[in-house]
Amino acid sequence: MSIRLKFVFLFLLIAFLALTVKLFFWQVIKSKDLASEARSQYQSGELLSAPRGNILAKDGTWLAARVEAWRVYAELPNLSESPKKIAEELAPFFVEEADDTTLLLSEIDRLTEILSKKEVVWVPLKQKVSPNIKKNIEALELKGIGFERQEDRIYPEASTAAHLLGFVGKNKEGADVGYFGLEGYYNPSLSGKPGFQALEIDARGVPILIGNSSEITAIGGVDLLTHIDRTVQHSLEKRLQEGIEKYGAVGGTVIVMNPANGAILGMSSFPSYDPKTYGKFGNEFFRNSAVSDTFEPGSVFKVLVLASALDADVVRSDTKCDICGGPLAVDKYLIETWNKEYHPDSTVLDVIVNSDNVGMAFVGQKLGADKLYDYLDKFGIGKLTGIDLQGEASPGLRERGSWNIVDLSTASFGQGVAVTPIQMIKAVAAIANGGRVVKPQVVDKLLGEGWEEDIKPEIGERILAEGTAAEMTAMMVEAAKNGEAKWTALRGFKVAGKTGTAQIPIAGHYDEEKTNATFIGFAPADKPKFIMLVTLREPKSSPWASETAAPLWYSIVKDLFPYFSIQPES
Repeated sequence: MSIRLKFVFLFLLIAFLALTVKLFFWQVIKSKDLASEARSQYQSGELLSAPRGNILAKDGTWLAARVEAWRVYAELPNLSESPKKIAEELAPFFVEEADDTTLLLSEIDRLTEILSKKEVVWVPLKQKVSPNIKKNIEALELKGIGFERQEDRIYPEASTAAHLLGFVGKNKEGADVGYFGLEGYYNPSLSGKPGFQALEIDARGVPILIGNSSEITAIGGVDLLTHIDRTVQHSLEKRLQEGIEKYGAVGGTVIVMNPANGAILGMSSFPSYDPKTYGKFGNEFFRNSAVSDTFEPGSVFKVLVLASALDADVVRSDTKCDICGGPLAVDKYLIETWNKEYHPDSTVLDVIVNSDNVGMAFVGQKLGADKLYDYLDKFGIGKLTGIDLQGEASPGLRERGSWNIVDLSTASFGQGVAVTPIQMIKAVAAIANGGRVVKPQVVDKLLGEGWEEDIKPEIGERILAEGTAAEMTAMMVEAAKNGEAKWTALRGFKVAGKTGTAQIPIAGHYDEEKTNATFIGFAPADKPKFIMLVTLREPKSSPWASETAAPLWYSIVKDLFPYFSIQPES
């Protein structure tokens, strides 16, 4: 074989091998990519949103619900009127206030611009219009205007329980997502799983109605059946708003809970917002002060410290305070009583009834810093409660072993330590229920199609002996009946309660004029059906909880006592 033939043969062999490799690359290695690209030439895919789950009150009524809605779109080649004419016809249905000329003209300009596009065939005009608006638009008989089924989120009670519920907004991809409250915490369960629809398209990218299609069905989200009692919730909303106006407070919070199992029966915070129109409100309105805001609790904290000392057997109710005759010097600080009155022969019971800061410093010294820390840790102070609401925060508790005599003394009467309202009510609930911590829980059941799942209450360890809890309860009954808020108590009803007034720390010192006022109590004291905490932020009519938070608490229980069939004692 000549050299020339050998070269020709070698060239053909190399060319054949190269062709084989290339075919292998395209037909085997890149086959999936090519198939996908080919499909994209004649197929279009669309995610199908899953129906979002509803949020229900205890009685099964809607707190948040999905409803039918419609997307309005235009097929531009099929329009029979000018973009300007169609925009003028549609705009009044797309603005909230059709008589607002500025808004109306702006909407006409927006629609005209969209309808005048040349490079597209199909354009969306408005998302989530109501069935009534759809009906009115259909009556115009505008050619080229069509509708696609969607769903919308409604809140039948408007701003009622807004902080509990949260709202549904859009993420960066434009999908519906729950934010804050239950909508945020349970978003994966409420959202369900989206489906997918594949459609044949023509050369212009328009779906072929008689073409082949395939669909993966969306799986709807689950419903949430909550512990929220609508009667309780409505009372909280109404009375809290009245109290804020009456006492000139900047804001306030009320929580009602079943102390036996942690079920949240009602929760209200002000200022509030409307979750349906959340875009009109600033971010500061979305913060649920019941679970996110920290404050120094003041004298309501005394019941936790005293319960700890009783349980540790370092004091009894009849233990005499031997330092209660006057102000107490601690390091370079002077501890005084809130009213500058002193009782040299005070018992520990007198200390809690009189809300005596010096007496509580005495109790704290008897208990000691390490033991106090251990009990507070068991109560859940400094730790998240785990409540099923998005946005819970927790201030830290100063590390064990780092407390000095000043820290111990001030913490004993609720200053120099911070809590959230939900932490405080969880802790005091352990006194009300006989000594066990419970986890606050809003949702009772998850409801799916043909199934349900109970969210079982989480009853924690015993942190107080039953006898301790009963003794502390009896002392709280005396504090409610004969303490500084006795003037507002309801005669005949056995309530265990305690006021708390705390100055607000600002820039390393306490503001002399601004306070947080708190009252916490449960009833009936012997076998409570509820525990309730009321907090008012910066009341102006009076700095004292006995003159603000306590009367507000009792105004609410005037609604709750008959509702829970709580009768006065004979």
